[in-house]
Parts: sequence; C-alpha cells; structure tokens
Amino acid sequence: MTPIRLSPSSLKEGRWYEYLIRFALGGAVTVFAGLVSSRYGATIGGLFLALPAIFCASATLIEKHEIRRKREAGLAGRRRGQMAAAVDSAGAALGALGMLAFAMVFSLMAETSIAAAFMGASLAWLVVSVVAWYTWRKTRSVRRGRAERKGSGSAIVRSR
Repeated sequence: MTPIRLSPSSLKEGRWYEYLIRFALGGAVTVFAGLVSSRYGATIGGLFLALPAIFCASATLIEKHEIRRKREAGLAGRRRGQMAAAVDSAGAALGALGMLAFAMVFSLMAETSIAAAFMGASLAWLVVSVVAWYTWRKTRSVRRGRAERKGSGSAIVRSR
C-alpha cells in the first residue's frame, strides 16, 4: 500500500489564475449555501455545505493538468485526464462519507458535551474515511485483477 505523503512541489504545477478560480468558486458555493441557509434554515443550508467547495473547480483543473502533462510527453492524454478527475471524485465521495459520520456523531453527542462530541465526531470521521478508502482500494484492485484475467487470455496475472 502506498503511504500518504505531502508534496508541496505539486503547487508549482498550478497557475495563479487556477488558484483564483478555485478560491472564487469555493467562495461562491459558500455564499450560496449561506443564502439557502438564511432562506430555508440551517438544516437545508447544511446540505449544500456538504458539497466540497472547491471540488467543482479542482476536478476540471486536475483533468486539464493531466492532459497537459501527457501532451508535453507527446501523447493525447484525454483518457488519463478523465481518469485522474474520476479518482479525485471518488476521493471526494469517500470524504463525504466521513463528513456524514462526523455530523451524525456530533449531533448525537452535542447535548452532553461539546468537547466530547467534537472528539467523538473527529474519531468517527477518521475511522469512516480510512475504512471507506481501504474498502474502495481493495474492491478496485479486485475488479482490476478480474478484468486483466478476463482480457489477457493467459493464466499469468501481473502483480500490482
């Protein structure tokens, strides 16, 4: 399993206007959620805050970066860009499951102790997010293995 690492060098790949787009779209989604919340109440407004604010911009920018990298290498890169954006989308969905767990635990525990509710909700977020990622990763590798065996026509299967 690949360890999770911080890579600040990837910030150099982005252009200043791409970060501006992310900031503007993130702010617009947050303002929209605030307007919905003031009109229809916090319960409905909170549903709109569950959408990661920068996801809309980041998915398109990820695709664009992958296509540009492949073109610089002399390849088309369109499929690679779509796949990179799809992986980011899957990560956002798994993160949303963790946020849902956080919200549920916090709402159940908030009346007893805010500090305990925050700690319990954070733990629920961590556990649900890691388990969801691990499950997604394992089911993805199993499906890929089946597809390789089916499409290869040989009994030899490459290990990952």
